[in-house]
Amino acid sequence: MMLTSLALVFLCGILLSSLFQKLKIPGLMGMLITGIVLGPYALNLLDGSLLGISAELRQIALIIILMRAGLNLDIRDLKKVGRPAILMCFVPACFEIAGMVLIAPKLLGISMLDAAIMGAVVSAVSPAVIVPKMLHLMEDRYGTGQSIPQLIMTGASVDDVFVIVLFTAFTGLAQGESISPVRFVQIPVSIVLGLIVGIGLGLALAWFFQKFHIRDSVKVVILLSAAFLLVALEAALKGSVPVSGLLAVMSMGAALQKRKGDVAKRLSCKFSKLWIAAEILLFVLVGATVDIQYAASAGLTAVLAVVGALLFRILGVFCCLLKTKLLMKERLFCMIAYLPKATVQAAIGSIPMALGLPCGKIVLTVAVLAILITAPLGAFGVDMTYKWLLQREAGQSIDSAMEQNGIEKG
Repeated sequence: MMLTSLALVFLCGILLSSLFQKLKIPGLMGMLITGIVLGPYALNLLDGSLLGISAELRQIALIIILMRAGLNLDIRDLKKVGRPAILMCFVPACFEIAGMVLIAPKLLGISMLDAAIMGAVVSAVSPAVIVPKMLHLMEDRYGTGQSIPQLIMTGASVDDVFVIVLFTAFTGLAQGESISPVRFVQIPVSIVLGLIVGIGLGLALAWFFQKFHIRDSVKVVILLSAAFLLVALEAALKGSVPVSGLLAVMSMGAALQKRKGDVAKRLSCKFSKLWIAAEILLFVLVGATVDIQYAASAGLTAVLAVVGALLFRILGVFCCLLKTKLLMKERLFCMIAYLPKATVQAAIGSIPMALGLPCGKIVLTVAVLAILITAPLGAFGVDMTYKWLLQREAGQSIDSAMEQNGIEKG
């Protein structure tokens, strides 16, 4: 029964997350393990009807965190970052794909095209892991003087668009299709249209909220509905007009923040409360997609392929930050924060197998390993290093201000 499954997801997710946090390990790891244990590849306690809508539920959770990111994103900070923010959207992913093409054929005995497909699957960074961490840093004023959280948050939200277009092109080639230049033109078009549609809708909602007095809770429902429609628009226009729905969601929040900062701040608090449940749902269901037997059968060579490609990603991040004013330790933090993978790998890792490609099984295995290695590694790395590697801006953090005023967190 779906209700029983949801109860197990939330209760076990909260329990293991709390336990891991007490052990100084990111709670995210506890949620992933909850999903693995409850999922179809272990105890099989989750109802099929819940697993059947797992992709949609994960997408809703992703929409919630990207909306919260947009509501906290000050456009002036992005202007201050400039060139590195643009480079972070695609350069690290390109480096990681290139690394996989160089490493995987020798380690795993696959063709260069299969390695490119594998690289495209594992190279997408996870906004669901990174964005909450960066929002926490912004609230506590760590790295905000150099706009480091904003830089990482924006790049993580855009590079998925780039990677998925490359993945589609590579799988098309493997099926005997020819690569069309139009496919690569779709990348900037998708980004630009996503920004235009999102900003336009955000400004329209800012005007609407100013003209009509509506409770903040109702505004949250309106924003969520608008975000769902933006993502649905992307699916409806697929194949004719490329538009990034998730980028539109974040830019809608950013436009509202620019025009109505006080409203955006209140709504962000509402979305942070929604995220408490959405986070558990997202990562438990991501864990439920992980087949441990696949991961175990891959052996050391698949682990080496993932780690080797990560080293190329780190080099890509370093190149993006050349000629910036960031200190070496701040650049190191950016490299650590850009490691986690989860949502995209869970979403597209099984597609090559579904298409009947010979590399399908090994691609899925490496995608699973990428989640298991990088999601906890990146989350743990951020939590353990940000106080050491980032400078804290003078001023009172949001958490301490809340405590001072007797407001309960979460």
